[in-house]
Amino acid sequence: MSDDEAEDIEEEEGVYLGEYEGGRNERDERHGYGKAILPNGDAYDGMYENGKRHGPGIYRFKNGARYDGVYYDGKKHGKGTFYYPDGSVYEGLWVENQRNGVGKYTYVNGDVYEGEWRDHLRHGQGSYTFAASKLRYEGTWKEGKMDGFGELIHESHKYIGFWKDGMVMGKGRYVFPKLECQQTGEYLATPAVSTYLDFTDSKQSGN
Repeated sequence: MSDDEAEDIEEEEGVYLGEYEGGRNERDERHGYGKAILPNGDAYDGMYENGKRHGPGIYRFKNGARYDGVYYDGKKHGKGTFYYPDGSVYEGLWVENQRNGVGKYTYVNGDVYEGEWRDHLRHGQGSYTFAASKLRYEGTWKEGKMDGFGELIHESHKYIGFWKDGMVMGKGRYVFPKLECQQTGEYLATPAVSTYLDFTDSKQSGN
C-alpha cells in the first residue's frame, strides 16, 4: 500500500458507523468531543461537528498509520502530522486531505524534504537532503521534481544552475570554495544527482 493510499481509507459513513462514545447534537449526529471505533478497525479520538470529524483529532489506522492534526468538514485540513506505515513522517499543512502548503517530510531512508507542497507533491521552493550522500538540493520544484533554478550542495563544493523535469538543463557552474575555482558550462538533460557525484568524485581523485 502506498503512502497516499494509506491516507484515503478513513471511514465514517454508512448505515453502521461502528462504536461511538461522545457528544451528539439534536439530530443525534456525532457532535463535540467523541471516541469512535470504526467498522474497518480504525479508531478516532477527537472533535466532531454535525456528524463529521471537525477540529483537532487523532485518527489511528489499523495498518499502523496515524494522523494527529486538524480536520475540517470530515477532511484533513490545516496543520497536522501523518505517521506512515513504513515509518516516514509528514509534518505540515493539509488542504482537503492532501499535502498542500509548507511541510516537512522525513522519509524512511533518512532523506528529508522541507518546503512547499501542492496536491501531495513537492512543488514550489524547498530543500531536499539526501541522507546517504549528505547532498542537499535547495531550489525550485515542480510536480515532485527539481525544476527551475537551484543549488546542489556538498560539504566542500556545490553546483549552481537550472533543472528541468529532475535533470540538469541549461547553464550552470560547479564551485569549489576550498580550491578557489569553478567550472561553468551548459548542460543538456543530465541526471542531476548522479552527474554531480561523478563529477565531484573525479575532482577529488585528481582526474
